[in-house]
Amino acid sequence: MSESTEFHFEGGREGVLLIHGLTGTPTEMRMLGKGLNRAGFTVVGVRLAGHCGSEDDLLATTWQDWYASVEAAAEQLRGRVDRLFVAGLSMGAVLALRLAAVRPDWVDGVGVFGATFRHDGWSIPWTGRNLSFLLPMFKRLGIGRHRSFMEQPPYGIRDERLRAQISAAMLSGDSEAAGLPGNPWHALAEMWWLARDVRRRLPDVVAPCFIAHATDDDVASTANADMVARGVRGPVEMLLLADSYHMITIDRERRTLIERSADFFTRVARDARPARMAA
Repeated sequence: MSESTEFHFEGGREGVLLIHGLTGTPTEMRMLGKGLNRAGFTVVGVRLAGHCGSEDDLLATTWQDWYASVEAAAEQLRGRVDRLFVAGLSMGAVLALRLAAVRPDWVDGVGVFGATFRHDGWSIPWTGRNLSFLLPMFKRLGIGRHRSFMEQPPYGIRDERLRAQISAAMLSGDSEAAGLPGNPWHALAEMWWLARDVRRRLPDVVAPCFIAHATDDDVASTANADMVARGVRGPVEMLLLADSYHMITIDRERRTLIERSADFFTRVARDARPARMAA
């Protein structure tokens, strides 16, 4: 399994850790990372355990393994910067919130992009929306280990030309570039357990949160963003994007997301307590 999809853009003394989604790759965070780096941030894109390889690689891991990838990358980055911000897309947003809840002394601000606690967007089949609670039981019983919910058009992307490129890479089996073409049932069971854990921890998030979500998200409705906004105890800023689908880090309004994210993290860093000594 290659780690070449991970990235590190050296910048100033404020750092941002970027986290991709379930079955995704750091590539979906790279344009955001480059934009934040141009704004002066040191940026790291982490590869979650089990990702960018085969379905079996993913199925060999648990949500605790995915979170351990995040915490290890955060610990390494925070040793090189004065302030640490963390941002994620989809399940990556859930993992970012968990880091902020579990390590409040590490995290100065959170980017919550297309947060996915429930797959309840308009492109998700009825079975996926309403029967996902059964998946943890299936995993415990060993049912459906090699079953997946296959990705469906529009694949989270409103931009048709970009959608064609991404779907071609994904369906060709290039998991390093575009991720897996489906969500294995047992991996979704792990995500269900992760979401349940983080929902309970939202009141422990005291860092400022920048929540961005597509109003027409095909994978996760804006109810996910609203739940985060209501649940966290830190100050919240919300951005709703009207011309994107789920993959807001690469879709039509990515430049808006980059600019607003950089502005948010810059303001938080400016207004924050005195810089922490590097560990």
